[in-house]
Amino acid sequence: MADTFEMMAAMGISREVYEYGSKALKSLEKRFKKIDEIAEYNQAKVLLAMQKNRVSAACFAGTTGYGYDDVGRDTLERVYADTFHTEAALVRPQITCGTHALAVALSANLRPGDELLSVNGAPYDTLQEVIGIRPGPCSLAENGVSYRQVDLKRNGRFDFKKIEKAINDKTALVAVQRSKGYDERPSFSVKEIAELTAFVKRVKSGLKVMVDNCYGEFTELYEPSDFGADMVVGSLIKNPGGGLASVGGYICGTAECVERCGYRLSAPGLGREVGANLGIIREMFQGFFLAPTVTAAAEKGAIFAAKLYDPLGFKCIPAASEERHDIIQAVELGSEKAMLAFCKGIQLAAPVDSYVTPLPWDMPGYEDKVIMAAGAFVQGASIELSADGPIRPPYAVYFQGGLTWAHAKLGILMSLQKMKDAGIPGTEKIGQEL
Repeated sequence: MADTFEMMAAMGISREVYEYGSKALKSLEKRFKKIDEIAEYNQAKVLLAMQKNRVSAACFAGTTGYGYDDVGRDTLERVYADTFHTEAALVRPQITCGTHALAVALSANLRPGDELLSVNGAPYDTLQEVIGIRPGPCSLAENGVSYRQVDLKRNGRFDFKKIEKAINDKTALVAVQRSKGYDERPSFSVKEIAELTAFVKRVKSGLKVMVDNCYGEFTELYEPSDFGADMVVGSLIKNPGGGLASVGGYICGTAECVERCGYRLSAPGLGREVGANLGIIREMFQGFFLAPTVTAAAEKGAIFAAKLYDPLGFKCIPAASEERHDIIQAVELGSEKAMLAFCKGIQLAAPVDSYVTPLPWDMPGYEDKVIMAAGAFVQGASIELSADGPIRPPYAVYFQGGLTWAHAKLGILMSLQKMKDAGIPGTEKIGQEL
């Protein structure tokens, strides 16, 4: 019988690292079982939505030009709306990324004189230029939308007293980022976001709540839209694309909000009636169908990463024992050298461009140099095995993805191997009992 270690050894993983990983896995059986149960529930939820909306082979036909009467596109949007339990959805390949989807949602539902309130402190780096925190053309600030933020408490939770005080007559939309992004805080659970949503709507009637749902979809039984969020927004090259969608984003929410998003994405008077699927609609359907199990694989990989790095003295957010609400695993490595070694290991484990060495570079939308390891079939798809982070203290790397659990496992072991090969302090403990 073939030996798994022999195959991993051929890829450069030592016996010491392999056995260290094997010991860590023994304590994760219950965690993994719970993840599988959530995936099973969400798989049934997606399947039910597809059956209800009578998905058929006719839905997979490509459309071009204006995209009028695109049966597949319209059916897919009903499937998303039913899965996320919203009145409507906008799911389009014309949405290029998560930041684009968020920009559409914000600019469509904020008017000159309105104020945007972020309740989790500063938003993710790429959204700061959209808002106008960092000056740039076509920002919300340039179009007369003001901005205010409420920082989180020291424990990383919402500061409800300060939020209530910050809401005023101009406040029109509250934004919350479900995942930690490049921050060192915990990611938010659906329960926490539900409490926040109910709270701000009590403070001011008619206040809209938008949730940046990226990296969180299908990690729990419910989504923020189940508890009153007016819009949940995300990218198809993350969780809901299931690794098959080659581009796209989604906005699910109230009919009013989504209708306005359609006009912003295309043009006033055209809205959601236009927008061809360009022949990629089948992979958008199939990716969404696979999303619950692909997300489960990525979540297992994140937990495994924390289980390996925690005992070696590297701060992990969340810790291996903590409940998690997204697929991102932050690991504070303490130096640029360690970040380079970690990302080198992830790249070496990739099916695409494994021979490339990732180096920090200036990326559009980021203030600091960023290193990214992502040998992906779809460029920038962070549901595939990847790791990235800004080159700044505390030199944290953000690991996510893995279309299969086996690949996520291999990637983390390879990252640890390259850390050890580089002599990063802490890795000398590998081989000791957990």
